[in-house]
Amino acid sequence: MSGQPTAATAAQQPPSPRTRRVVATAAAATAAVEWYEYFVFGVAAALVFSTLFFPEFSPIAGVLASFATFAVGFLARPLGGVLGGHLGDRFGRKPVLVWSLAAMGVATALIGALPTFATIGVGAPLLLVLLRLIQGVAVGMQWGGAALLATEYSPEGKRGLYGSLVQMGVPIGLVTAYTVYYGTNFLTGSEAFVAWGWRVPFLLGGLVLLLAWLIHHYVAETPDFQRAAAKDSGARSPLGDVLRSHKATVLLAGGSFMVNHATFYVLITGILDYATRDLGLPYGNVLLVALALSIFQLPLMPLAAGISDRIGRVRVYTAGITGLFLWAVPLFLLVDTANIWVMAVGMFGCGLFLSIMYAPQAALFAELFDAEVRFTGASLGYQISSVLGGGFAPLIMVSLLSTTGSSLSVSAYLMVLATIALGSVWALVRRRRRRDAEKPAAPSGT
Repeated sequence: MSGQPTAATAAQQPPSPRTRRVVATAAAATAAVEWYEYFVFGVAAALVFSTLFFPEFSPIAGVLASFATFAVGFLARPLGGVLGGHLGDRFGRKPVLVWSLAAMGVATALIGALPTFATIGVGAPLLLVLLRLIQGVAVGMQWGGAALLATEYSPEGKRGLYGSLVQMGVPIGLVTAYTVYYGTNFLTGSEAFVAWGWRVPFLLGGLVLLLAWLIHHYVAETPDFQRAAAKDSGARSPLGDVLRSHKATVLLAGGSFMVNHATFYVLITGILDYATRDLGLPYGNVLLVALALSIFQLPLMPLAAGISDRIGRVRVYTAGITGLFLWAVPLFLLVDTANIWVMAVGMFGCGLFLSIMYAPQAALFAELFDAEVRFTGASLGYQISSVLGGGFAPLIMVSLLSTTGSSLSVSAYLMVLATIALGSVWALVRRRRRRDAEKPAAPSGT
């Protein structure tokens, strides 16, 4: 308990600009490397896992099995969100972030060293599933830690902008994953890439352990958590508190974000498979479009987040949802031309609306909950949406295409999720107004 006064004193003093820059950089870097390691699995699932780990299945069944393995990681993410949220609200944001980085780095490197079905038989896909589960738990823990590290260190009036730095980790991680895959494929050739080149992006993931060490030694705990700890006001059981008092908010937060997760994974995984397997486009060209899309999104996120700091999170967030609803049909009409340039227009339009919605999301979710349960509440809402929206999106896309024979069925699926999102945001706004009316003296930012 001897460190308590120091924490209390530090929490009363605003962080210096240099400290804020260091923390923001660390949070963004954490998100980028975690998502890189998460995405290399998605790309491999679309390109090589069906033949390497499920060779006894038919081509379509192999793809379904590969995407099902990809989805397993999403099933584990709520567990990571619960575990990370409980520990983060009890012991701090920073240690959870370090633990999640270490778990992700080890699991990803082990996937790169995993024998295939041809070597050890059924043990190969079983081990792949186990390591994917560990990846899912790690990323479930990571998002809340990185988002709160950034937003709780943010200066007045810039919470959206600071939160967007963590959100930018997604396109940065994706750009890095696609670049490493494309470069490896270019250097090795297609045959060697399938034989062993696919392992390189996974083995590089082990370098994340260095980042975990740096954060552990050079990043301090957030002021919001220090204040809560100094007052001994932390919930004894953050999960229990959230389930008792904030259950509806968690569910509505999850409902508001499912369409973003689903559309994103349809773009980066589902369309990657669809364009190469069904439309006959070279996967190198499709990877280049996906890479360019992620680069396109990078400047959009801080711009949209900065606007949300001025006109409000909900307005920007809702504009993104509306855009995704309206673009769902044009997206697949353009993709179905099987022209790489026309397809790029469809994907870039979708990426625009995804960025507008995603940029203010970290700040929006952080503001839904008090500091004592913020990690648990925000993480649960985010990870519920990841399972219901993102985890099964590529699988649902393949199933819909196989059943209906029309890509517009996928458009309808995305439009339903966008409608759910709009309804959830409307309900969240009503609950927020009612809470503010009942607690007129509530602290700003909660």
